[in-house]
Amino acid sequence: MLKKIKVNDIKLGMYLQEICGSWMDHPFWKRSFKITDPKDLKTLFECGIQEIWIDTDKGLDATENSLSEADTKVKVDATLLHVARSAPSPITKISMQEEIAEARKIHDLAKKSVTIMFNEARMGKAIELNEVSSLVDEISQSIFRNHEAFLSISRLKNKDNYTYLHSVAVCALMMALGKQLQLDPILLKDLGMAGLLHDVGKMMIPNEILNKPGRLSDPEFEIIKDHPMRGWKTLQQSAGVCEIAMDVCLHHHERVDGTGYPNKLSGETLSLYARMGAVCDVYDAITSNRCYKLGWEPAEAIRKMAEWQDNHFDSNVFHAFVRTIGIYPSGTLVKLKSTRLAVVIEQSKTNLLKPLVKIFFSTRENAPLTPETLDLALSTDSILHAEDPKKWGFDLNKLTGI
Repeated sequence: MLKKIKVNDIKLGMYLQEICGSWMDHPFWKRSFKITDPKDLKTLFECGIQEIWIDTDKGLDATENSLSEADTKVKVDATLLHVARSAPSPITKISMQEEIAEARKIHDLAKKSVTIMFNEARMGKAIELNEVSSLVDEISQSIFRNHEAFLSISRLKNKDNYTYLHSVAVCALMMALGKQLQLDPILLKDLGMAGLLHDVGKMMIPNEILNKPGRLSDPEFEIIKDHPMRGWKTLQQSAGVCEIAMDVCLHHHERVDGTGYPNKLSGETLSLYARMGAVCDVYDAITSNRCYKLGWEPAEAIRKMAEWQDNHFDSNVFHAFVRTIGIYPSGTLVKLKSTRLAVVIEQSKTNLLKPLVKIFFSTRENAPLTPETLDLALSTDSILHAEDPKKWGFDLNKLTGI
């Protein structure tokens, strides 16, 4: 049986099923293990994680202060239902399919530009903003036309190009979130630049530590945790970097409960932009494949973040983020009440629980169907839950045209 407990209640002999937090917030990049080493116990107490899931069938049980899997599901469902009843995602000017081709061109250009910029930073050179300023403008225009197109393209990364394309994705997510929050349009470019530069400090981290497939040692984890400060110092030496970018670079790993790094800031001491950066950074990180871990599917990531939000995120910012990308983000495989499988292709302008989907498979017949686009906002059918495409072996990118 799975139970969620506070970190302070962990004991040797418990089986750690899952840590409630982003992979960059702790050194345990193995998904689950039995806690037998006192050093691991000490690290769990000290790394800032507040809660974990334990499997009582594989290790010791918790005697008190635990929350069942069913109770957690009820809480997460209530949070997402609350968000669904609020304002929809940002208004788009054209359909996602119309913007896909242009978004792909811009993304390809971004990949090249950011790779060059980061490699120069790795060699100790100052960041040349003139070379990426026009790129941020183009991404901003794509986000303005239809943010889902570029955000969907930006999910297409692998373990080898993750470091570069993660920054491109966070750039786009920051601008889309700023649009949702109805921030001054003049700020959107600064938000995009902040997203693009937020992880530049990773260029100063040795690759053998940054991409280590196993558990980090305590000294290695401290080096990883130093990347925000290293990035901030690099940006200080680069002309024309805005204050928002400096702030997000330094504070995107802070948490609202004060357990983040490097300064353990909390609540209102964190700027709105740093709180935005924390949400965007975590979402893209946990939905991306890494050398040491496969990424979660988008809908699963949203549910995980909803579960962690009390400790990690500003709830208003996180709710706005969900309204931006959806409860079932584009590219999510879902099972409908009709027992058919569908992939989400675009969010509804009126209801986050009823996106536009493409139906393509019958689970009742275990057979493919002629693909059919269905607007769930105009249908009696509805989503039962998200499905894992790896379980079914489907290539969802072909179905969505990405």
